[in-house]
Amino acid sequence: MFIFKQSAIAALTTAVLMTVSFSASADQLADIKQKGTLICGTLGTAEPFSFPNPSTREIQGYDVDFCKAIAKSLNVKLELKMISVAARIPELQQSRVDIVIANLGWTPERAEQIAYSDGYYASLQKVAARRSSGYKSLNDLTGKRVSATKGSTSELGVRKSLPTASTTTFQDPPAAFLAMQQGKVEGFAVSELMLVKFKQQTEDSSPIDILEPALMNEYWGVGMRKEEPGLIKHVNGVLENMEKTGEAKQVFDKWLGPNTAYKLQRGFKIEPIKG
Repeated sequence: MFIFKQSAIAALTTAVLMTVSFSASADQLADIKQKGTLICGTLGTAEPFSFPNPSTREIQGYDVDFCKAIAKSLNVKLELKMISVAARIPELQQSRVDIVIANLGWTPERAEQIAYSDGYYASLQKVAARRSSGYKSLNDLTGKRVSATKGSTSELGVRKSLPTASTTTFQDPPAAFLAMQQGKVEGFAVSELMLVKFKQQTEDSSPIDILEPALMNEYWGVGMRKEEPGLIKHVNGVLENMEKTGEAKQVFDKWLGPNTAYKLQRGFKIEPIKG
């Protein structure tokens, strides 16, 4: 009887290990196609990348259009999941989302945890200050207080470029900006694009200045789990095709180009991110 029990336990253990091994090697690309839905994690609070349409409240923007393009390429429905900046990598690692397209700047530390697609956007990270404060350059904030979004590359950029500054973090850019406007901090770090928007909104009431030089140039990629080579290859193929056909430039011009409030020219192409 004892021998039988040992054999049964051994067989059960083998079955469990085989199940775990099968699950670990499962193809996420095939799983997405089978379930018929792509879950794309995005911020939902970062205009013009992912933000509510004022009329419909539907989430729209530059990042959302890339989510849509990838879902369309797989012939599946798109499900947008709103996540915070700090939760982007944990949500991905815990399989609560399939991909992350959420202002996810490349850093060596993040690249050790997750896989990045080719860069689909390049963003300058800068710091702003209230005009009334009299700060003229980035170095004027040495030893001062600077706000940033928690877990963002802007936060990392402040710590690297202004090591003596005191960094105060918030859950989203509007909260970090408000802290500067209320005098709780002297500077506010975020992408140049968002600073242009904040500057336009406050020019008549409480003007700000965008300080030079920039903290860093940040390349954004689609975040994926490292153990999914099929999905990584597919996503990069979609991005490459969007670049070749001009669709990527059309998305840029739609949200950021000369006929928008930002009036930016696209000075980059989709290509592998060089660490």
